[in-house]
Amino acid sequence: MTQAELKKQLEAAEKSPKEIAAAVSGLPDKTLRYKPGPDKWCILEILGHLADMEVLYAYRIRQMLADKKPVIAPIDQNDWARHLGYTETPAAELVALYGLNRHANVRLLQRLKIFDLEKSAYHPELKTNVTVAEYIEKMGTHGASHLEQIERLKNEAGKSSTSNVH
Repeated sequence: MTQAELKKQLEAAEKSPKEIAAAVSGLPDKTLRYKPGPDKWCILEILGHLADMEVLYAYRIRQMLADKKPVIAPIDQNDWARHLGYTETPAAELVALYGLNRHANVRLLQRLKIFDLEKSAYHPELKTNVTVAEYIEKMGTHGASHLEQIERLKNEAGKSSTSNVH
């Protein structure tokens, strides 16, 4: 990853919380809780996931930058969504957590030197090392993919509520 690519990825990462906030601002509770299926996430769960993954990125990146031979602890994101009360937290609070933690992570990453990007940690699920650069790329795209998911859910929730009108 070049310095220019790093800058581009960090800019994408930094704008994601603002885009997510705009997408969910003012949504009614019914839309925030709409689930397209029993094993699918609602918008509140997506927001909780984004907030928690930012904490996870923060920890994993710090491990890579500061620890000797770090090993990443795998998680099951569906278990996190099921057991961490995502639907019991207001959307605005989840968005704020995502934005604040993302901002802190981007500030840290902006201070890195190019050689820091190749620092890594062993990922037991992948059975390989993952680098800081790979996590920066993931941060640059993660929010955007969930933004698309949120927009789909908003559309589906709107259609499901109008199809029930007689």
